[in-house]
Amino acid sequence: MVKFFLFLLLSFLPIFAQAMPGIPAFTVETDPQGNQDYSLTIQILLLMTGLTLLPAALIATTSFLRIIIVLALLRQALGTMQTPSGQVLIGLALFLTLFIMSPVLDRIYNTAVSPYLEEQMDFREAVDLAVVPMHQFMIEQTRESDLGMFAEMADITLVSPEEVPLRVLVPAFMTSELKTAFQIGFMIFIPFLIIDLVIASLLMSMGMMMLSPMIISLPFKLMLFVLIDGWALVVGTLANSFVVVGGA
Repeated sequence: MVKFFLFLLLSFLPIFAQAMPGIPAFTVETDPQGNQDYSLTIQILLLMTGLTLLPAALIATTSFLRIIIVLALLRQALGTMQTPSGQVLIGLALFLTLFIMSPVLDRIYNTAVSPYLEEQMDFREAVDLAVVPMHQFMIEQTRESDLGMFAEMADITLVSPEEVPLRVLVPAFMTSELKTAFQIGFMIFIPFLIIDLVIASLLMSMGMMMLSPMIISLPFKLMLFVLIDGWALVVGTLANSFVVVGGA
């Protein structure tokens, strides 16, 4: 999936950079009767098809998966229902992903995209070089146990991390990200769960069993979250939880 995504990226960058001015993206042909036919190049059709795979590539190969799960669990732990909204969480996760992945993207541009646009290497070599930073990023985040499990299912003997095929690395990476995200979410839940238990016990001791503890505990959880600067703490912890190799 990573190679296909990078294949599409490197294929269509010359279009936007006007590196191939001789191939029009949109053409109009007039037949002898004066009717006009409109046509698109194969590259544009492939680009439109590749855009449908961007969300899958974003989730499967970047830090987005861990971030969005932790933010969703944080919202549930606070008990604020739909606040912040899903759009806000996705926007925060996207920009935080861009911040975390920027060294990797810089390496891809410097080692593969820029030389390819300057015609210093052929297309296949550029794709192979572009895969290396993403491969290294995913390897750094993936647990050995997950890699071993998928390698065993694929009947592959792993010699070194650099030789792990993407068909084994990507599912192992996603499994590791899910586990890490739920571990962080569990740690986030604990203080808010304690507040819920304390409020519920107080209400029961006062005989106010008909009053929902969530109504009373919500202001206290929000106050605790604000006092400890919770958003900065969560976002900073998420950013520091990734091992990212610096840009070249």
